[in-house]
Amino acid sequence: MATRMLEGKKIAILVETEFIPEEIAAYQQHFSQLGATVHFMSRLWGYESLCFVSDVDAVGKSLQYLDVNIDFQNVDINDYAAVIVAAGYTSVRLRYFEPPQGCPISPEQARTAPAVKFFAQAIANPKIVKGAICHGLWLLTPRPELLQGRKVICHEVILADITNAGAIYVPSASGIVVDGDLVTGRSTHDVDAFIEAISQLIIQQDAEPVQKGELIATIS
Repeated sequence: MATRMLEGKKIAILVETEFIPEEIAAYQQHFSQLGATVHFMSRLWGYESLCFVSDVDAVGKSLQYLDVNIDFQNVDINDYAAVIVAAGYTSVRLRYFEPPQGCPISPEQARTAPAVKFFAQAIANPKIVKGAICHGLWLLTPRPELLQGRKVICHEVILADITNAGAIYVPSASGIVVDGDLVTGRSTHDVDAFIEAISQLIIQQDAEPVQKGELIATIS
């Protein structure tokens, strides 16, 4: 890829505790080398910042930490060239929601979880490149209409959930599937190719601007 080809672009990465350090480091390194600004963001629950803890998937592996000081509820999503859901249990934790006091929990309430709404808003804007790797598409399953008919790849652990939501699973030797403005990756082992596909799609989006008068859907 050409150097600095993403100069001036901002990339939003949704993260939570149990992130995968190697994936996070790849975003920091590769997007920065291409000139983009990377913003790690999450739900901060009223705090100025939170420190998230990495996943540990091997005996003896040390924990790593990630300080996040951007709450995605306080940003303008349209400022970002790409919005990415990180791998691992990030999507599970971000789907958390609080039912209204005194009301029983219902599937409909899952649609209103702040991170689900945020990613749905990104889906609604065709000028934003969307990325989900490994378990990331779990964030969309509360809104299956957003996955209906989309060609994707994901980790096999969530394959049944994704296909039950109406997505079309596409095997890929590269571990990457691109469907319009949506880039999906099978696992964090494919993160470099994932980043490259997202970067190329951002450039393509710039070369093919939204036509005058085209409406961007609103998802609330």
